[in-house]
Amino acid sequence: MRAFALCLTLALTACDRAPAPVQRIDLAAAATTMPQVMEQSPDTSAAFWHVADNGQAVTFGNAGAPPLLTLACRPSGNPPEVSVIRHVSALPGQGALFPVIGNGMRSRFMVDATLADGEWRWEGRLPAADPMLDVFTGPRELTATLPGGGMLELTGSRIPGEFITWCRAGGVVRPTVEPEAEEPVS
Repeated sequence: MRAFALCLTLALTACDRAPAPVQRIDLAAAATTMPQVMEQSPDTSAAFWHVADNGQAVTFGNAGAPPLLTLACRPSGNPPEVSVIRHVSALPGQGALFPVIGNGMRSRFMVDATLADGEWRWEGRLPAADPMLDVFTGPRELTATLPGGGMLELTGSRIPGEFITWCRAGGVVRPTVEPEAEEPVS
């Protein structure tokens, strides 16, 4: 009985505390101070895939303009790693799902706001063997949508697929095999 009375006393004492003060904010004023990161879908009608000068990445974008999407490889990693980078403004601490659809697949990449090369951008890293990257291995068109970053329509190409294959092989170039000539039948 004594233990019950002690517990009841402690519980009632805890209820005596004043509630935390409520902070009021003006929603209209808060909306003007919040950074707005909403970008339109870029025009990709003349965009194309390009192999980076160092051979460690392929980019998609318009000639003479910054890239819109980059696939970068770290072939010396154990295991080799691919970064999927969407070059659109991002705010520190944010994360998102970046769906890419095409080649009979749907992949959803977890991307985070990352500061690199002087820009805040969206980046997700995963092992090169991850089957989600297979969305890039076919030659058909792709669509990629990032909340607040618009939708990219990516031209179909063999370049990203060959790049993913190269990265999965640890950056080793595999020699092509010429078909053997058939001997004439006598």
